[in-house]
Amino acid sequence: MTQATTEPELTGVRNFRDVGGLPTVDGRTVRHGRLFRSGHLAHATAEDAAFLAGLGLHTVFDFRNEADRRVEGPDVELPGVRNVNIPLSDPADGKEFWALVRSGDLGQLRELLGDGKAAARMSGSYRKIMVERTAEHSRILHAMAEDSVPALMHCAAGKDRAGLSIAVSLLAVGVERDAIEEDYLKSNAPHRRYKVQRSSTAPDAMSPEVMELLSPLFDARAEYLRAAFETIDATWGSVDAYLTQGLRLSPETRELLRERLLDQA
Repeated sequence: MTQATTEPELTGVRNFRDVGGLPTVDGRTVRHGRLFRSGHLAHATAEDAAFLAGLGLHTVFDFRNEADRRVEGPDVELPGVRNVNIPLSDPADGKEFWALVRSGDLGQLRELLGDGKAAARMSGSYRKIMVERTAEHSRILHAMAEDSVPALMHCAAGKDRAGLSIAVSLLAVGVERDAIEEDYLKSNAPHRRYKVQRSSTAPDAMSPEVMELLSPLFDARAEYLRAAFETIDATWGSVDAYLTQGLRLSPETRELLRERLLDQA
């Protein structure tokens, strides 16, 4: 296996993987070494950066917002690689919410996240991103069709904003929905999950109840991704209509994407 197809043990970058090998509905597969996903690169070690620099990346798409970047820092610079920041909505609502998460205030967390509210919040935000971020997703796909491949897409945890952008990219080249979902769910592996830095010394901050309340935010649940797919169907009627009308992708652009991302037919 080449470096691009081997999943490395990165120290400071979580949730990294190559989405190569996923099948399309017409019997082709995503090429290895063309499209990668991960959590943020701000804490990459020198060894991590050397690995990433060896992937031959053209562009790193960073979907974090300013609040994320203040907390985590800027991405490590990779020689010769373009970094494009396209902020997308954070399902957890940015800095005020994360300040609450880090403080571990049990009463506030119960009110905000209890009784299924956390999972509903995640599904709702996935639906909202699909409808409200068509311009950003269109920009990403047009960039990849033009020249921005190999590409790495990331947000903070590499699960939600990156997960949806990867899903949209894979839909655009005809990858099966079941395969997209299977890749998405890989973010649940313990070594991939985002680590929250807790600032509170309160006794409740790391309690089982707090961790249970927070769990839906850190899970990659099939119901979240399916909410996004359902929104495509409900809003546009089909994936083709979503790509054509919602993302303004011409047949020529879609074919360029397939040429760049898929194995030869």
